[in-house]
Amino acid sequence: MKVNVGMVGCGFMGKAHSNAWHRAHIFFKTGAEAVMKAACDSDKKAVKAMADLWGWQRTETDYRKLVTAEDIDLVDIATPNKAHAEIAIAAAEAGKAILCEKPLAMDLKQALAMVKAVKKNKVLNVVAFNYRRVPALALARQIIQEGRLGRIFHVRACYLQDWIIDPDFPLVWRLQKPIAGSGAHGDLNAHIIDMARFLVGEITEVTGDAKTFIKQRPVLEAITGGLGAKASKKKKGKVTVDDAVIFLAHFRNGAIGTFEATRFAQGRKNGNKIEINGEKGSLAFNFERMNELEFFDAQDPKHLQGWRNIMVTEPGAHPYMHAWWPAGHIIGYEHTAVNLASDILTAMAKKKKSLQPDFADAARTQAVLDSVLVSAKKRAWVKVPKV
Repeated sequence: MKVNVGMVGCGFMGKAHSNAWHRAHIFFKTGAEAVMKAACDSDKKAVKAMADLWGWQRTETDYRKLVTAEDIDLVDIATPNKAHAEIAIAAAEAGKAILCEKPLAMDLKQALAMVKAVKKNKVLNVVAFNYRRVPALALARQIIQEGRLGRIFHVRACYLQDWIIDPDFPLVWRLQKPIAGSGAHGDLNAHIIDMARFLVGEITEVTGDAKTFIKQRPVLEAITGGLGAKASKKKKGKVTVDDAVIFLAHFRNGAIGTFEATRFAQGRKNGNKIEINGEKGSLAFNFERMNELEFFDAQDPKHLQGWRNIMVTEPGAHPYMHAWWPAGHIIGYEHTAVNLASDILTAMAKKKKSLQPDFADAARTQAVLDSVLVSAKKRAWVKVPKV
């Protein structure tokens, strides 16, 4: 079976998604193969370079043409946040399956409109919370579901980066509220909220605080690849998003949580960490050591108790690892996107209409994100709306 993919957006995530569509059917028995039909971006030069490098068959500069094309089965949205809703709704109305980058939307209202569109048109829809496809985190979920932690007391999560700490770093789109919606909050807290929900369950109440440390930055002159950028030496513009957001959370199951997202943690490049403490044991994960999971089992004999480091690379025993390498041969960031693409292709081959996290699931993460920002303004606890 062939699945014709049309991708909108040719930046950092467009590169990760292109690599994933290339490789998923090669490593996994998906029953379907992605055909990279069309890449789309308003920047004609950039999208041509993307297509030439990665093998997209044609290019478009208008997403409307792509989503309505008869030869496109799945629309892959890898754009800045502002465009997610309009492209996803148009794709749903055209009857296309959809993969959308995170966060799902600019706010909960947009997210719910997207949920309504995919439900009405009964199309497969998935959100690229790729850390769910890290084998170590998938194993953590399995351990929790097996009851090995018992009752959960604490969730402790942080996502720490330092790439904009230089005040001369330019005003990229991620620092502009009309395009990004929020800053470190929507970019980083979105991931650890999704991880916490994936592992522990729903968040019901939050209280938080947000801070912008650098309020003026040089205007962007050029993107230099990845998250790199070149600044103008003459003009400056206003930063309109948060640089850091922290919040406390109550979970439906009675657990309490602490969350921190910042791009001002000097020395931290991608410090995505979560620890979960329960009555029978604990788990800890750090993405910068993504092939490892720490596990403490309080039911071990006292003389043997201690944190154990599980190398999550065992084919047949650990999630996704059957498709990759012999035990101990580690995988990297790009494999999370390949694992996700393989799940999407498998679902499409089996004609499934549901794959997690779908838009409805991601809207619940959006509800938490919005509630934290409301709390930061009110300086009070805020209940998360049920979605």
